[in-house]
Amino acid sequence: MRKTLFILLCFTSVRSFAQEDLDKLIHIDGVKNEKVTATFKSGNLINLKTTETIHRHEMDFRVDHRFGDIAGSAGGGKNFFGLDNSTDIRIGFDYGLLDNLNIGIARSKGATEVRQLFEGNVKYRFIEQTVDNNVPVSVAFFGSTTLSAMEASPDKSSAASFEDFNDRLSYVTQLIIARKFCSNLSLVVVPTYLHRNYTAYNDQNDVFALGIGGRAKVSNRIALVADYTFPFRKSSNKKYREDVSGQHYYNALGIGLEMDTGGHIFHLNFTNATAIQESQFISETNSSWGKGQFRWGFSIARRFNFNKKKHIE
Repeated sequence: MRKTLFILLCFTSVRSFAQEDLDKLIHIDGVKNEKVTATFKSGNLINLKTTETIHRHEMDFRVDHRFGDIAGSAGGGKNFFGLDNSTDIRIGFDYGLLDNLNIGIARSKGATEVRQLFEGNVKYRFIEQTVDNNVPVSVAFFGSTTLSAMEASPDKSSAASFEDFNDRLSYVTQLIIARKFCSNLSLVVVPTYLHRNYTAYNDQNDVFALGIGGRAKVSNRIALVADYTFPFRKSSNKKYREDVSGQHYYNALGIGLEMDTGGHIFHLNFTNATAIQESQFISETNSSWGKGQFRWGFSIARRFNFNKKKHIE
C-alpha cells in the first residue's frame, strides 16, 4: 500500500512538473500568441487594399476590369448596361520577398485625363493580430509610385499637359489596419495620403483620405465584401471644380461578392469608381450611385509558388 501511494505521489509530481514545463514551452514558442490567419482572402477588397500578403517565393497574378455605367444617360440597354464599354483595366504581378513583404508591378489603362499608367508598389505587414488578443489588430504599410506614359496634352489646363518627367509621377502611401472579429467578419481601416506632382488647373496636389471596408463570410467559399473611401478635399477646390469645369466629385463606394474557387479568388463587384488605381479613384471619382453611374466590375487572382525546396517525406 505504501509502495502504491509512493508511486502515485511520484506520478503526480512528475505530471505537475511536466505541465509547468509545457506551459513555459508554449509561452516561449509563442503558441499562446498564435497569429490570426486569413483575416481576408485577398490583398484587395474592391477599391481598398487589405493587410494580406503572399508568402515568400510566391507570385500573385491579378486582373481587374471595370465596365461602363449600368444606368443613367450613358447606360441602359443601348450599351448592354455598361458591358459594351470599359472604363479601366489593370493587370498586376505581386511577388513575395518574405512572408510579410511583397513587391509588385502593374499596368492600367487609366480612367481620367491621365492614361497609360505604370505602377510599382510595396506592401509590408509589420504587425499581426493574435488569437489571444495580445495584439488586437494587423497593420501593414502600402506604398506605390505611378507613372503616366501617355503623350502630353497641348491643353495647358489639363492634368496631362506634362512639361517634364516628374510631372508624370504620383505617389500613394497607406497605413492598413485590420481586425478579424470572428471567423465570419473582418474589418479594415485605411488612412491614405495621395500626392500628384502635376494636376489640372486649380486642383490640389495633396489629398488625404480615409477608407473603411469589410468582409462577411457567407460560406466556406463565398463572402460579401464592401468598401468606402472618403477623400478630404478643400472646399474651395471642390467648389471651383464644380462651378468652372462642371466636375462633381463623389466618394468611392463598392459592394461585391467574393468567391474562392480553390485555385482562384474571384470578385464580382459594383462601384461608382471608374478608375482602379488609388492615384485616380481617390481624388477623381465623378460618378454617382444616385444617378445610376455605377458599374459591373470583376477581379480574378491566381497564385503561383516558385519555392524550389523539395518536400522531403
